[in-house]
Amino acid sequence: MNRAELKEFKKALIEKRAALLQELGEFKDRDASATLKDSSGENTAYSFHMADVGTDNMEREKAFFFATREGKYLSHIEKALERVDAGTYGMCSDCSNPIPKERLQAVLTATRCVPCKEKAETK
Repeated sequence: MNRAELKEFKKALIEKRAALLQELGEFKDRDASATLKDSSGENTAYSFHMADVGTDNMEREKAFFFATREGKYLSHIEKALERVDAGTYGMCSDCSNPIPKERLQAVLTATRCVPCKEKAETK
C-alpha cells in the first residue's frame, strides 16, 4: 500500500472516530441514567404505571447496549490508527499478506484477509 492510500485510510478512520465520539457525546448528554420521573418533569409523589417504568428501563438498557457497542468499535478504530502509525495497517495479522483495498474500504478496522477471517470463523 502506498503512502497516498494509507493517508486516505487514516483520514477515513479519523472521520469515523470523530463521528463515533459525537454519537457517544450525544448519548451522554441525554443522560441515560435519568429516571422516568426526572425525564418527565413531574414532581408528584404518585408512582408511574408499571408498563411505563418497564418501557423506560428497556429504553435505557437498549441505549446502554448501543453505547457499549459503539465504544467497542471506537477501540477497534484506535487500534487501526495505531497500525497505520506502526506501518502494519492493511497487513493480515495471521498470514502477513496484504489485505485487499476493497476489504479495507468495506471494513476499515479489518485485521485479517478474507481467507484467514473465514478460517478463524470456522474454528
